[in-house]
Amino acid sequence: MEGLNSKLNLNAGAPPRVWPKLGEWGPAEVPSTRQKKRMRWWVALGFVGAAVVVFLYGWYIFTMMQAAA
Repeated sequence: MEGLNSKLNLNAGAPPRVWPKLGEWGPAEVPSTRQKKRMRWWVALGFVGAAVVVFLYGWYIFTMMQAAA
């Protein structure tokens, strides 16, 4: 039965240059789950921070245009 066996080679469709280096116990130089969680928070905070900066700049420009009129 082919459906019951899992294919353990997860790199089958990827070119060899992007395969992770294998250490003694698994992939080497691959970020841990904790590092990935932390990076997700930093990306979300950065996105919110950038959105706030763009909004404040737009508000500043809008108030300058209102004052000039």
